[in-house]
Amino acid sequence: MSLQGYDPLADQRGPDAPEFDVFTAGTVFLDIIFTGLQAMPAAGTEVWADGMGSCPGGIANLAIASSRLGLRTSMAAAFGDDDYADFNWRILRDQESVNLSRSRRFKHWHSPVTVSMAVDRDRSMVTHGHPAPMTATEMIGRPPRCRAVIAPLSAEEPLGDRDSPTWADLAAEEGALVFADVGWDPSEAWSASVLDQLAVCHAFMPNGVEAMAYTGTDTPREALYELADRVPLAVVTDGANGAMAIDSTTGEEAYVPALRVTALDPTGAGDVFGAGLVLGTLSGWPLADRLAFAGVCSALAVQQFGGSLAAPGWGDIADWWHGVRAAAGHSGAYIESVARRYAFLDRLVPTVPVGAVRRAAATMSLQADVGAGAVGLMGRDDAK
Repeated sequence: MSLQGYDPLADQRGPDAPEFDVFTAGTVFLDIIFTGLQAMPAAGTEVWADGMGSCPGGIANLAIASSRLGLRTSMAAAFGDDDYADFNWRILRDQESVNLSRSRRFKHWHSPVTVSMAVDRDRSMVTHGHPAPMTATEMIGRPPRCRAVIAPLSAEEPLGDRDSPTWADLAAEEGALVFADVGWDPSEAWSASVLDQLAVCHAFMPNGVEAMAYTGTDTPREALYELADRVPLAVVTDGANGAMAIDSTTGEEAYVPALRVTALDPTGAGDVFGAGLVLGTLSGWPLADRLAFAGVCSALAVQQFGGSLAAPGWGDIADWWHGVRAAAGHSGAYIESVARRYAFLDRLVPTVPVGAVRRAAATMSLQADVGAGAVGLMGRDDAK
C-alpha cells in the first residue's frame, strides 16, 4: 500500500484484483552521490563536495518511482547482511512502501555500492559488487499476482523459453502485462535475436540508440516502426527530442516533445519514464497522455541529483501543474503549448491530497542536499 494517501487506480480495486500493480526484479546498489565538485581530485589530493546524498539505486530506482506514483509495487532483489543492506531495505520498505516479500537476505554477501561524482553537469562513477548468490527466477519462484511486470530482455535469462520460464513468464501466465526494457550491449553485437523475446511482451521501451542498434535502422522513427511489428506497445525515447510510440491495441500513434529543462543528472530517468508509462497504460489513458505524463515525470527527475532520490511523487506533479496553469496566458507560446498538452491533468490533480508524497530527502544522515540550486521545470526564462 502506498504511504502517500493517493491511489490513481482506486476505481480498479476489488476483492478479485491483483495484489500488486507492478512487480520487478534486479540488483539494488547503495548509491552515494557527491555533487557540486569544481573538478575531479588529482592523484594524492582531496576535494570537498557542496552536496551529497545516499539512497538505494539500481532496480530500486524503478521500484521507488512506481511507488511514489501510487502504484502498489513489489520488488525482488538480493540483499546482503551488512549495514548498507539494512539501510537500503529500510528505505525501500518503510519509507518508500515497496513490498520486499520476494527479496532475500544473504549472509556474507557484500552489498553492491556505487559512488557517483558530479562535475559541471557530468558525472563519473565507481562501482563495486559481486554476482548475486542466485538468479532472480530461483529467488522469486512464482511471483505474486500483479497487473504489470517490468523486466529486461536478457541473453542470460531470456523471456519466452518454454523449457525454462523466467519469473516474468510466470507472471504473464497469471495475466500480467510485461513491459520490457533493454540495457547497453557492452559487446556492441546488438543481436537482433534478443528482440525475439518481445513475442511474450506487451510493451517495449528502449531509448533511441538501443532501438536503432537492435533493429539496424538509421532513425528512431524507423526503429519504432520495426518494433511495432513485434510488440503491441512500442515506445522509443529520444532524449531531448521527446518520445514516440505506437499502440496496436488501440490503433494510436503519438509523438510528444520533451519539456525544456536544465538536466543535471539523468540517473534513473528511464526508470521514472517507464513507471509513468505503466501507470498511464493501466489507467487506460490515451497514448499521447501516457507519453506526456511519463515525460513530465522524467523531466522532474533529471533536474535533481540522486537517482531514486529524484523520482517525483504526485505532490511534485501537482505543484508543477499549478505552476504551468498560473503561467499560462502571459508567458508565451511555449507555456501555452505545454498547458494544452497537459490539460488532461486537470481531471487528476484536483483529486491529489494536500499531503501527497514529494521527493524524499532520506540518506544515512537523514538529510540530503543533492538538489540544491536546481532550475525549475519551466526553465529560467519561461516562467516569468
